[in-house]
Amino acid sequence: MFKKIITASMLLAYFIMPMVVMAEEAQAPVGQPAVVAAAQAAPAPPKIDTGDTAWVLVSTALVMLMTPGLALFYGGMVRRKNALGTIMHSFIIVAIISVQWVLWGYSLAFGPDKGGIIGGLEWLGLSGVGLEPNPDYAATIPHQAFMIFQMMFAVITPALITGAFAERMKFSTFFVFTILWATLVYDPICHWVWGIGGWIHNLGALDFAGGTVVHISSGVSALAAALIIGKRKGYMTDIIAPHNLPMTVLGAALLWFGWFGFNAGSALAAGGGLATSAFVVTNTATATAALAWIFAEWVQRGKPTVLGAASGAVAGLVAITPASGFVGPMASIVIGFGAGVLCYMAVSLIKPLLGYDDSLDAFGVHGVGGTWGAIATGLFATTAINSAGANGLFFGNPALVGKQFIAVLASWIYAFVVTFILLKVLDWTMGLRISEEDEVMGLDLTQHGESGYSS
Repeated sequence: MFKKIITASMLLAYFIMPMVVMAEEAQAPVGQPAVVAAAQAAPAPPKIDTGDTAWVLVSTALVMLMTPGLALFYGGMVRRKNALGTIMHSFIIVAIISVQWVLWGYSLAFGPDKGGIIGGLEWLGLSGVGLEPNPDYAATIPHQAFMIFQMMFAVITPALITGAFAERMKFSTFFVFTILWATLVYDPICHWVWGIGGWIHNLGALDFAGGTVVHISSGVSALAAALIIGKRKGYMTDIIAPHNLPMTVLGAALLWFGWFGFNAGSALAAGGGLATSAFVVTNTATATAALAWIFAEWVQRGKPTVLGAASGAVAGLVAITPASGFVGPMASIVIGFGAGVLCYMAVSLIKPLLGYDDSLDAFGVHGVGGTWGAIATGLFATTAINSAGANGLFFGNPALVGKQFIAVLASWIYAFVVTFILLKVLDWTMGLRISEEDEVMGLDLTQHGESGYSS
């Protein structure tokens, strides 16, 4: 069955690649500089633009909504006895990271560079982060508007990891893990890629809205978590089915909606066309990936599923994220199709083959999808879409693919190793898992003394 899927994918690539190149070359340069290239923009006197500020604040609200959307997406996929506990993971992370980011996270991620590795502590407690623009990051909006927009990326990233250890992690350990992971993994990788002076930023690798920073870091960390914390009781022997698929579909729809702020908002400007371009390719890739996923499972299993459509849509959102400010509509179709097929294979073939229990497929969707999206950026990026970016392989610059591979490999290794060590230390000191008896009873009652349903 998988041979059929791969053959169909190759045929699609053969016919559509020339169309991608012609369509993207025909487009004129549009838009404002992306975050990753902002430092290369010509300096201009800082002046707040009310339209840009309004767009970024609206985008911030959209990205914030993604985390409650993720709570519903994950909450519907677990068993009834764990629904409330799973939703709590995402909801409380909004509170945890909102405080961490203000106190020290933003300073570590975007503060004055220290050796290309981390930001300094000069901006602790938002000292020096005021209401005037910071030309290094966004010259037309208040510095605090940029800060709060980036906060919502920092919020959802550790929430994505929770899908790997759903239904079996102690809440107290999860709470501490979230703070430490954000500080030791997210903030440094964020600085590498988006911080002025970060080494991946200086390398010239492209990541418009978080393929490496958000999805590879969380997806690979999720794999480490699944391996260390172990399988759920009854995994592969008992039926462990989603208890509320309508909730999951609603969550996926909210993610799709909020993702327009995630990607189009990363243009950091309302005018110029880049936000519009990112909006269009985000929707196109997402739709294509949803179709590709159900096509793949239709071929393999004989029926397309609702869960498959929702999962495919999220895979497409993940994959287009790093490329959204650098590619056109035809390339987004290829990226979306690749995401749907590759992520489906990771979930339905690789996970059972290797035997790890990534409960809600955080690695299969975000790790694999983020990796494909980052590499695809190196293939399809073009300065016809964003003059502040770079051309990729299919537009005459194979060197960009090498830079993307370096960024991907570095993010993979760092996220996996640090998360692995962190979880081992927490296991030795606090314990990672709830007891077997508590697991049978469920997270809702044992961790929170509540039930998601009264009957």
